[in-house]
This record gives sequence, C-alpha cells and structure tokens, in this order.
Amino acid sequence: MLTLDNVSYHPAAAIAPILKQISFKLEPKKMGLIVGPSGSGKSTLLEILSGLVAPSKGRLYWREQELQPEMLQQLAGLVFQFPERHFCGHTVLEELRVGHPELGSEQVTKTLESVGLGAISLQTPPHALSGGQQRRLALAVQLIRQPYLLLLDEPTAGLDWSMKQQLISLLAELKKNWSLLIVSHDARDLAHLADYCWTLQNGELLTQSLDPVA
Repeated sequence: MLTLDNVSYHPAAAIAPILKQISFKLEPKKMGLIVGPSGSGKSTLLEILSGLVAPSKGRLYWREQELQPEMLQQLAGLVFQFPERHFCGHTVLEELRVGHPELGSEQVTKTLESVGLGAISLQTPPHALSGGQQRRLALAVQLIRQPYLLLLDEPTAGLDWSMKQQLISLLAELKKNWSLLIVSHDARDLAHLADYCWTLQNGELLTQSLDPVA
C-alpha cells in the first residue's frame, strides 16, 4: 500500500506552496485517479512519487516502510504526458534497454506482448510508431523495470478516439498486476476504471472517495 501523510511542496522560488498537506492511500492492484485543472499540482505530485522531486514536508510510505526519493525511483515507474518526447533509443529494442543493456530477448518480447506490441519489429524507430503505439512503448519501458507502482500523467492526451479506447483497455489489464495512479484534467474517460478518485485544485486535495467508483 502507498501512503502519503501530509505531503507538501514549496520551492524557495515560489510565493505559495505548489502542494499543501496531501494525504491518501492506494492499495496494491488498485487504480487511483487524481483529477484537476492545469496548474493544480498534479504533475508535481507525480514527480514526488517517482522520486524526481523531494517533498518539503510530509512522509511517504510503501506498506510500513518510509520512503526516500532514491527508494521511490526503484519503486515507481513514471510515464510522462507526452512520453514520445523523451524517447532516446534509435530502435524499440534500444529504447527498452536504455539503462538496462543486460535485458534478454525473452524479457523484451514478453514485455512488448503485455502492452500489445508483440507484432512490431524490434528495429522499428520509436518515432515511426503511431501515437497509441508510442504510449504503449512508454508503458513497456517502465514495465520492463518491474516497478510496484505505475504513475501516468494524462495518458490519453492527444489520442484519437480509437487509440484512446485501446489504451484504456490496456490500463484495465495492467491494473490486474500493478498499482496505478493516473492524473488527468478530465475524468470522463477513466473514471469507470478507478477504484479511488480524488480532486486536486490549487495544490489541495479537496475531495476524496475511498470507496470504489460506481
């Protein structure tokens, strides 16, 4: 279980805190959805949960263990809002092996199959893939690391209806094996998948439901 206990973030250059005393729990193999407008602090929260940014105050726990940023980097996998902008491999295989050159072909193939990309060539340039395939590859890049928690920033942004539905179906499958936390400005596409739903506005968690979303 992931637990946030009064987590705040107030960088020195900011007049007001970006996040204010955020507290919630996310159980294993559940999906949490955080909804809020642009500028509400959603992406900053994911950066804290992925260990890229240290909170100014508060504590984070996985099960009963308090987490430091370096531990979060091992625990969580973050998929950015437009992950294709962060690809650095010349081929799909290179992208999956960035930082993990020892990965064998069996593990690579298995991971690609888990995100519906089993039929593509490993020599395909990531930027030659469709938008939906690029989102799936970005998920595969994180899944191959075997994280406990998947963090997704606006995963359906910029996709057409068909690609969006395919990605939503994939997220439903991934939820069977991973804990997922998704942030979005629009809950309509993903609310039916969420076990927990929170609203974030101006850095504050205004409402939260700890019962499954109907």
